[in-house]
Amino acid sequence: MEDLLKQRFYEKASALAKEMKALLKEHGEKKLDEVKLRQAFGGARGIKMMIWETSQLDAYEGIRFRGYSIPQLQELLPSDEQGEPLPEGLFWLMLVGDIPTEEEVNWLSKQFSMRAAVPAHTFAMLDSLPTDTHPMTQFILAITSMQTESVFSQRYAEGISKADYWDPIYEDTLNIIARLPRVASYIYCRSFAGGKHIEPNPELDWAGNFAHMLGINDDGFKSLMRLYMTIHADHEGGNASAHTAHLIGSTLSDPYLSFAGGMTSLAGPLHGLANQEVIKWIFEMLEELGTRTPSKEQIADYVNKTLSEGKVIPGYGHAVLRQPDPRFTAQKVYAEKHLADNDIVQVVWKIFDVVPEILGGLGKVKNPWPNVAAHSGAILVHYGLTDYSFYTVLFGVSRALGVLAAGCWSRAMGMPLERPKSLTSEWVKNFIAEQTEA
Repeated sequence: MEDLLKQRFYEKASALAKEMKALLKEHGEKKLDEVKLRQAFGGARGIKMMIWETSQLDAYEGIRFRGYSIPQLQELLPSDEQGEPLPEGLFWLMLVGDIPTEEEVNWLSKQFSMRAAVPAHTFAMLDSLPTDTHPMTQFILAITSMQTESVFSQRYAEGISKADYWDPIYEDTLNIIARLPRVASYIYCRSFAGGKHIEPNPELDWAGNFAHMLGINDDGFKSLMRLYMTIHADHEGGNASAHTAHLIGSTLSDPYLSFAGGMTSLAGPLHGLANQEVIKWIFEMLEELGTRTPSKEQIADYVNKTLSEGKVIPGYGHAVLRQPDPRFTAQKVYAEKHLADNDIVQVVWKIFDVVPEILGGLGKVKNPWPNVAAHSGAILVHYGLTDYSFYTVLFGVSRALGVLAAGCWSRAMGMPLERPKSLTSEWVKNFIAEQTEA
């Protein structure tokens, strides 16, 4: 089959780019928002200032991928025998805006399998590192090392029209996504499984093969990986990892470098590293309480103790959401169906019953609800993936789907170099003085 995905993307991207060019010509001076001083000091929170085609986040409805909620994706995307969506289908949807057929998803799975060969020098580079190097450090270095394979960099050096940038970006995007499970599983095996690497199975789908290479031979784990890779794939463009990749890509750095940069943001404790912090906090609580089946009262006491020490409750709160994260809910539904009796899962649910009321009672927490990181660790522990420093790598493999699909759109629409205006504190003081005098 010819590359119908690439053809459809080009058709849709060309039409939208033309439409947006005409729209900007007529409406480009209209104001989108009013920027407040506290936003300039507060991390540009909530400022409308970028275009991100693949998903949009609403504070109360949660994430929607091309207009579809997570429950809708679970119903509409081609799925496995347990009813969990195949992430290839989500990538297709994000790239062209259409729900794919089973045949199209199978074609994309085979494309990823055909493109999955990792350069030998990437494995050699990883093997040169101490095995106790943090998995995210290894992951970022591995992505960067594969930049030698960039189709965009090669074609840019040869000379390429700006109108054609999207084409090699697309090729790099599919190649990176194809290779990430192999790279990530290699990191896992060298760091936590004594270097016993597992060869890929080209007959499996993208996420199923990833589960296979992690060495967890359980159909339930393969199904979990399909769900996990789908719900973690994108969260609009303003989050740190997506925005970092978008900014780097706007300089025309190739997708390997822009994605690696995005992963350095994901590795931060206030972003993707939170899933590691959640399960670590739970284990520390259980150890201090001396039980794996604490009561809600014991959990409440430990939560209050954590807060009294000036610490946050990991996995709770979100910069945008003002309700429980739909990604948390999707994992909770999965756990209710497949592992409701697991003791760590039960602890997560008890925390969910306790924490929102405590945080809400503080009177200063805008969102006391759980985010995506609050549940994922407990399910991974159930399947034997207890090395929680690896969890953010899983997040990163999934996040490639949305970030790189959005990068294709940015180049196809001719998005410019991103360059916001910064201020000094002296400028701010002068501005306030002038406003006060006026």
